Amino acid sequence: MQRVLLTLISVFALYACTGTVPHKPAEEKPAAPAVEAVQPTEPLPPTEIEPIVPEVAELLPEGERVPHIALLLPMQSPGFGPAAEAVQRGFLAAASYGRLQWPVRLYNEQAENGSVYKTYRQAIANGARAVVGPLTRDGVNALAAETNIPVPTLALNVADGEHAPQLYFFGMAIEEEARQIARIAAQQGMRQAIIVGVGTSLSQRLRTAFEEQWSADGRGVLRVIEYSKDPSVFADIGDMTDTMVFLATGAGQARLLRSYLPARAPVYATSQVFSGNTNTLTNYDLNGIRFVDMPWLLQPDHPAVMIYQRAEPPLPIDRERLYALGVDSFRLVLLMLTERVSARMPLDGVSGRIRLQGQTFVREGVQARFIEGRAVAGDADIVPTVQMFPEQQVR
Repeated sequence: MQRVLLTLISVFALYACTGTVPHKPAEEKPAAPAVEAVQPTEPLPPTEIEPIVPEVAELLPEGERVPHIALLLPMQSPGFGPAAEAVQRGFLAAASYGRLQWPVRLYNEQAENGSVYKTYRQAIANGARAVVGPLTRDGVNALAAETNIPVPTLALNVADGEHAPQLYFFGMAIEEEARQIARIAAQQGMRQAIIVGVGTSLSQRLRTAFEEQWSADGRGVLRVIEYSKDPSVFADIGDMTDTMVFLATGAGQARLLRSYLPARAPVYATSQVFSGNTNTLTNYDLNGIRFVDMPWLLQPDHPAVMIYQRAEPPLPIDRERLYALGVDSFRLVLLMLTERVSARMPLDGVSGRIRLQGQTFVREGVQARFIEGRAVAGDADIVPTVQMFPEQQVR
């Protein structure tokens, strides 16, 4: 049985992203970690955690069953391992800015063999006071089906239906971005929409989410175009000031489709069109498209974003988003431990502005537009971008 390297990390004070030193320490609660109001002048070194492999360490010896925060991630999965590593690194990057009374222990989630709940129960038996994970949709659905959730648990994906009171959800659901785009366009005075899809399952999900939100606001869909390499379907689209075009596509298709649309047409999309600002030549083809994405990617110089250590070398952009998810999942689980979730919502995080809807934490991204080959946060013509207000000390 592998022994677990217990790493003491500081409790992350929820105002930490301001970079200020608090006036007095938070009051200690018997059922939660003490919040010590200390902001280190320099980041702590990255924490290394030895994974607990469930098949080897089903239950730790009595002396090692200590209070801890459990991370349930598919670290050894061929398909999900890189994503799990990105989440773990982001989680530890956030944790390194405080002082945590409890260690963090990593448990290898194996959704493929149906052992998620078994692993969850092992973590509880070993002393977990809070659990973050699972990450995969199958793993989250398996855990969501259980009624015995004895500690605050933050699943890193979404599930529908009724669930145990201490089970919360926080993930990367792209459909919510499509709904946000519908609301943004409505706020800008758009009255009709043309939806362009490309026939993939992801495109269909984006199209459905956008259309549901758009119709719920009482607005009409003028046309739905399923593009299949025939540009003539765009021939009769002219400049209509009150009609927007929603591209339910990724970056590659969006670059092609943008060339078929009028230059002045209001065109919107989700974060799927943004693959970073390193290739301005490629991004020129996306000029004018409005979309939403994370402050982590769009506002890297914001003081509230800069305080967190970034991955070196930089990760691919999809994994950078998961890294940011890890950062905010640490912040959310601390709120859950101190029973301050409702009082601290909405939370301005590095992955977006986070609000609680039922038992699901919903992210709203920063608004941006491609200008001269770069994605620029904010736009004079649209609603102001998310502002990351300083958080207050938890008391």
